[in-house]
Amino acid sequence: MHSLEIRSRARQQYLAGSTVAEVARRFGLPYPTVRHWCEDRLEPKRQGSQARCFRCRTDVDNPTKPTAYAYLLGLYLGDGHLVTTARVPVLRIYCADAWPDLITLCDKAMREVLAGSVQRVQRQGCVTLQSYGVHWPCLFPQHGPGKKHERPIVLADWQRQIVERHPGAFLRGLFHSDGCRVSNRVTVRGRAYVYPRYIFSNESSDIMGLCQWALDLLGIAWKMNRRNCLSVARREAVAVLDRHVGPKS
Repeated sequence: MHSLEIRSRARQQYLAGSTVAEVARRFGLPYPTVRHWCEDRLEPKRQGSQARCFRCRTDVDNPTKPTAYAYLLGLYLGDGHLVTTARVPVLRIYCADAWPDLITLCDKAMREVLAGSVQRVQRQGCVTLQSYGVHWPCLFPQHGPGKKHERPIVLADWQRQIVERHPGAFLRGLFHSDGCRVSNRVTVRGRAYVYPRYIFSNESSDIMGLCQWALDLLGIAWKMNRRNCLSVARREAVAVLDRHVGPKS
């Protein structure tokens, strides 16, 4: 006999968009038991991704959690890929095994933005977080054939408005994907100094320009070390970026 709490949690997970099989695996329950609970539900299961797509709903104009969207947009531009040639579009974000907290944050953001469920596919050295949904292309119109640095990457007006209101979350996604916080060591007049700085690298000049724009929105000083590498090294600039990004973990 299962407790009412377990039944309630299982039903909530199902109503949030998970399949019966996913709920059964998560809670270690028999498939027929979960199916029975869900088939006897008194409320309809949450609709597909259209009901969660803020671009297609008529009752909302913006995402319910805009910081989650801004963060996921940064991750997508860095280490994301949206496949639209399959029967159902699938968003994939690639996260290194070295950063378990990043994997958790990415999973959470995908669910808060649109995903009913997120699958984790283990690969050598990294985890691919993927979510199938018809309406992912609505939220990432930058998708297209070929590599991002070989085609234009331009934000839609509504995306720019979200980033303008939440540049820190957007930068967090960019730096969590294609950036890092490192300790820079220099020697001046025989004395060694160590100071933190942020590095962001990307082959796309458009994505690099978006990073520069978001930094400017927060008044963070930056400079280009190379064509594809940006650095934030001034003490006050690093301190501001620390509040919005921080080291990956």
